[in-house]
Amino acid sequence: MLLIQSERNALLSALSAVVGVVERRHTLPILSNLLLEKQGNKLTLTATDLELQISTRLEAKDGEDFAITLAARKLFDIVRALPDAAQVKLDSKDSQVVVSAGKSRFTLQTLPAADFPRVETGAGLGEAIRLPQKTLKRLLQLVQFAMASQDIRYYLNGMLLVLDGTTLRVVATDGHRLAYAETTLETPAEAREVIIPRKTVLELAKLLADSDDAVELRIGANQVTITLPGTELVTKVVDGKFPDYQRVIPVNQPRHLKANRLLVTQALQRAAILSNEKFRGVRLVMSENTLGIVCNNNEQEEAADEIEVEYQGEPLDVGFNVTYLLDGLGAVGSDSITLSLGDANSSMLLTSEGEPGFKYVVMPMRI
Repeated sequence: MLLIQSERNALLSALSAVVGVVERRHTLPILSNLLLEKQGNKLTLTATDLELQISTRLEAKDGEDFAITLAARKLFDIVRALPDAAQVKLDSKDSQVVVSAGKSRFTLQTLPAADFPRVETGAGLGEAIRLPQKTLKRLLQLVQFAMASQDIRYYLNGMLLVLDGTTLRVVATDGHRLAYAETTLETPAEAREVIIPRKTVLELAKLLADSDDAVELRIGANQVTITLPGTELVTKVVDGKFPDYQRVIPVNQPRHLKANRLLVTQALQRAAILSNEKFRGVRLVMSENTLGIVCNNNEQEEAADEIEVEYQGEPLDVGFNVTYLLDGLGAVGSDSITLSLGDANSSMLLTSEGEPGFKYVVMPMRI
């Protein structure tokens, strides 16, 4: 029996949107599968890991209504390997599905759709907040690199989302550095504060487009739903207390260094070649209108570089993790950056006039 017939690229696009949720190793076999449901002319693909669920829809005019589950990675890899112009057909045969295109045929096992676990949309979701997709995408790009990964402080393995009147803030930290970004909403929203899991942030960043099309967020105490054209994410939130980011961001720093972002980035990349592989330390040596960059390693090797900057403060020699510095510089889109510092033992604040809502704090390290 014919289930669906679809253009390869349309089906691949839908599969790409959901397959990232599927864990490669899972105790429940059904979680390695996608749920495919066809009602009328709409085919819905759903994937979940019990914490995050992504559903996306595409046109599917041919075939009967049905609900089945198929191995997500296998189906994705099959469709991806087919020629661009291929017409993909899915036919059911007993407890199997035959995927065919041209003279290519693949027979996959199915599992019952009734066994597929869904993340139910809970009650208590707040009012919808709408903003352009490109705005939210940029906010995520400015902070997501600072999220912790598999930290025992589980509340750091995600991103803080704060609604405060007409301001939307996002914050991420791994305990050594902190990234902050904000934007202004067109209409005021009810005050909310949740921690969105790392995996949800990464998957959402991939789905958002650089367009003015709206993305809609509804935030509840235990759940967030994010709606894009044709796609919906439902995610649980991290239960924990996020650090007080406002206390971490330094104010009234006495020393300010202005520089070209690309020149600083290139100098750091050159010096990092000879940095200690474990500690990745780099020394920033500041004197009048000059920034020196020095890296050493265990083999007594040294890299030194020097660039022209705008700096009039007292001389300062301070150490940082070079990877953290490069992450922050890579997130900024504009040419001019400002480094604000206190002394060799205080954290550094990276800002940019071109990204007015962005602040990046890096803790110093002894070298």
